[in-house]
Amino acid sequence: MAEMPLIQVRELYKRFGRQKVFQGLSLDIMRGEILAVVGRSGTGKSVFLKHLIGLIRPDKGQILVEGQELHQGGSRHLAQVRERFGMLFQGGALFDSLTVEDNIAFPLREKTRMSDAEIHAAVAEILKDVDLEGVEGKFPDQLSGGMRKRVALARALVLHPEIVLFDEPTTGLDPVLVRSIHHLIADTQAHFHYTAVIVSHEIPQIFDIATRVAMLHQGVILEVDTAARFQCSSNPAVQQFIAGRLEGPLTPT
Repeated sequence: MAEMPLIQVRELYKRFGRQKVFQGLSLDIMRGEILAVVGRSGTGKSVFLKHLIGLIRPDKGQILVEGQELHQGGSRHLAQVRERFGMLFQGGALFDSLTVEDNIAFPLREKTRMSDAEIHAAVAEILKDVDLEGVEGKFPDQLSGGMRKRVALARALVLHPEIVLFDEPTTGLDPVLVRSIHHLIADTQAHFHYTAVIVSHEIPQIFDIATRVAMLHQGVILEVDTAARFQCSSNPAVQQFIAGRLEGPLTPT
């Protein structure tokens, strides 16, 4: 018997005014995988993540998490489903006025009844998991770009979510730090066993950690396959995108 997808996206349609973003997008996300969502800028990859977590509602179509429709059951049901998700935003979204410890502790204070001592211990433990011990008292502007990404990842993981969404987690980092953050994602995913969905422009580096790759193009998933097979695709649009060539079916804008 085939494994049931953890998340099923079925015939998703979304438009903003005259701009058509999704035009029947369908995709299965399997439990425990690292799925990379790639595609040209402006194709709706970040909008796709916001649909998965229920921040945006589709015009038509379904998003099912373990067979339950995301928007069926009201706001309480949606809030319960969201508790299964963690998210690392593109810029990290750290609070500049809070210390590292308070940034990471924020979801623990909002969503649990843990004592201050328990929260302190949990923050110290998650910082250890992202190789960033001893920075609890620092503020975000005292950290390097790579360190801020690690703090944001720690905050996304501190509640041990089942699913973690990454919106271009390596934006603004040099190639060495890109690989460092990618390997950190792979290591924490192996440790915590979460399902990861990563929106990325880092080609070909993202292929090193992705279980599968899905390419979003013209409102649909143009191709989805294992990272190895995706790179060998016979689709000319996929090959043009991977190579970054101007010539091909992907028209420059």
